[in-house]
Amino acid sequence: MNIALIFYIIGRVLQIEAVFLLPSCAVALSYGEWQGWVYLGVAAAAALAGQLICMRKPKNMTFLTRDGFAAVSLSWLVLSAVGALPLRLCGDIRSYTDALFETISGFTTTGASILTDVEALSYSSLFWRSLTHWIGGMGVLVFLLAIVPMHGGTHMQLMRAESPGPSVGKLVPRVRSTAKILYLIYLGLTATEVILLLCGGMPLFDSLTLSFGTAGTGGFAPKNTSVAGYSPYLQWVITIFMIMFGVNFNIYFLLLMRRFRDVAKNDEFRSYLLIILTSVALIVWNLIRSGTAIGMAFGDTLRHSAFQVASIMTTTGFSTIDFDLWPELSKTILVLLMFIGACAGSTGGGLKVSRIVILCKNGLNELRSYVHPRSVRKLKMDGKTLDDGVSRSVGVYFFTYMLIFTVSLLILCRDGMNFSTNFTAVAATFNNIGPGLSLVGPTMNYYSYSALAKYTMMFDMLAGRLELYPMLLLFYPALWWEKGFSKKHL
Repeated sequence: MNIALIFYIIGRVLQIEAVFLLPSCAVALSYGEWQGWVYLGVAAAAALAGQLICMRKPKNMTFLTRDGFAAVSLSWLVLSAVGALPLRLCGDIRSYTDALFETISGFTTTGASILTDVEALSYSSLFWRSLTHWIGGMGVLVFLLAIVPMHGGTHMQLMRAESPGPSVGKLVPRVRSTAKILYLIYLGLTATEVILLLCGGMPLFDSLTLSFGTAGTGGFAPKNTSVAGYSPYLQWVITIFMIMFGVNFNIYFLLLMRRFRDVAKNDEFRSYLLIILTSVALIVWNLIRSGTAIGMAFGDTLRHSAFQVASIMTTTGFSTIDFDLWPELSKTILVLLMFIGACAGSTGGGLKVSRIVILCKNGLNELRSYVHPRSVRKLKMDGKTLDDGVSRSVGVYFFTYMLIFTVSLLILCRDGMNFSTNFTAVAATFNNIGPGLSLVGPTMNYYSYSALAKYTMMFDMLAGRLELYPMLLLFYPALWWEKGFSKKHL
């Protein structure tokens, strides 16, 4: 393993984090808060540590898949550990474990919180916790590839380890150019949302923090009521942008290139929109039929339904209403959407729509084989034949996903919470959503869980955001004690 290069990447990540900490200093200055000095001190320490680590550039800038996975997982751990420091040192969160939970929840765009009163935080901390969503949405190492020239090496390994989905390809021949295109699209969509929210009368601070949360599909809001206190126009804007950020960013590249036929043929994109429309229609029907929507105009019922479907499907986690009070059918649909998640190559979490489509097509092919045993049917996506390795990897991923989910659920059950709370807590953190049901519902939080349960959910949040394997690889002994390991790797 190329340890020298991994440390070099971690050093660069610390330098980038130092830069991202500075806007919170500016926010503190504008609001006259002393906490800005804490953020400035942590930024200076991170920059110094990063500079010391990067002073000695590795001679060998080439790394393999395992090196890329290890670099990504370790970078996210360091990023979170440092990012939690200002929250703890400012006194906004009194326990480092809780501060780390909040920060990992931010960077992994989960939105699960231990805070009982969000509005009690300083403006600088509110801004930082929302900014972590925006940083983690596209990925800090994708940002690194976009701005820092790293000659030599297989940089695609970093992007594959950090980007969500079964497979990641280059939009253009150069990886660095691909990273730039992705971030330009990301920045453009974020800026557009900020402008539209400002046009609706939302304050600048709220527009920025909510746009960061929407872009990263995170869910941290500056208000205790999440998005419930804003106007219908503002809620519709956020709904639309949550759906947009749940789309594979390759779709936007294809639209910019005027390749509309490729967009129309995209199985995942069509399935994503179909699932959203069907879910909204079912929930609206269920709310009206059950009497839950009595006294509520149809437009309001449609708005709340569309908002919550978009929020859960894209794993954002904002809320306009306490959906834990909805009928069982509506809640069940939302729980199912937690597992499906957004599109591959988006900022959303979950299993991803592409994997669900592949699993369904595999199931249909298996049924056809019983009716026509001699027929040979190839699995196709977007009109192209899928490699057998992709189908196999999706099956293995699903098994690993269910194994981690089961173990996490058993650990959380030790705390004595009810099953609905524990099940949706794991589902919400593992799929990077945020709110669950019952005691971790949209009006509740994760504060009551024990330290062991919180660290379990922290692992789940990181594993869910990094597609399982980068985090699991850290516990694989052969990564650290491979045969033939020698000083040349240092």
